[in-house]
Amino acid sequence: MHTKTIGGQAVIEGVMMKSPEGWSVAVRDPKGTIALKTVRIQKPNWFVKLPLIRGSIALLQALIIGIKAIEFSGSVAFQEKDDEKPLSPWSIALSIGLALVLAITLFKFLPLLIATAAGNVYPEIAKSSLLFNLIDGVTRVFIFFLYIVGIGLWSEMKRIYAYHGAEHKVIYAFEAKEPLTVESARKYKPFHPRCGTSFLLIVMMISIVTFMFIPQDWPFIEKLLARIVLIPLIAGVSYETLRLSARFSEHPVMGFLVWPGLLLQRLTVREPDDSQIETAIAALNAVLKLEEPSEEGAVNA
Repeated sequence: MHTKTIGGQAVIEGVMMKSPEGWSVAVRDPKGTIALKTVRIQKPNWFVKLPLIRGSIALLQALIIGIKAIEFSGSVAFQEKDDEKPLSPWSIALSIGLALVLAITLFKFLPLLIATAAGNVYPEIAKSSLLFNLIDGVTRVFIFFLYIVGIGLWSEMKRIYAYHGAEHKVIYAFEAKEPLTVESARKYKPFHPRCGTSFLLIVMMISIVTFMFIPQDWPFIEKLLARIVLIPLIAGVSYETLRLSARFSEHPVMGFLVWPGLLLQRLTVREPDDSQIETAIAALNAVLKLEEPSEEGAVNA
């Protein structure tokens, strides 16, 4: 029986599943046929497996794999030509760079600017690290909430959200060591404690506490740079917190702590239909085959 930790991501008309051996993405083409792409990844060395370090590495790897999976899903769902070149390393780096700039602008610069403006109007806010960072943190969560609600208005995102639910249901069935069938996966909830949505909320909560250690008398630019420099540390702590919450999800205290993340997932998850669950199963079955040394059809990353 497989005992690997499986993660995943919804893509355009499909699902990507990832294991320690690699990743696989299954996508429905316009005719309803499932297309698969499977990639074996190199085994990480001992250093990148260290607690805190592995969180930052996992976040970067998730960005790279996510971009590649979305590229493949788009080419299949929209029936692009087979001879089109895949994304180059420079294109992937540019995509990641633009994503980081957008994230820093929305979730670092803008909340800090609003908190600083509030401190200029109300001096007691500027003097209190607790009040200042609470305003900064609440603003960050509010912007994230608006972002999720905004992209949720896009009709195509509703189908992606349904594939998101399919991903969770199939992973639940796998973790319960049940047969990977539509029937076994259907009965599970579409919300999962290890979801990326929950991870981002944990990041924001930990950020509030971490940023309190930044001196209040620092200038705006130094506070901003400190927030950027602390991203790897916050990602590492958040990753370990997410792993811990999944491991002890049945504990009442942990259940209370993960509840906000599960509640937030109601904005990013929809109930899938059987064909979407079937697609998620295809992706998981494909990535599990990478445990076999002589897997055919897989490429190396």
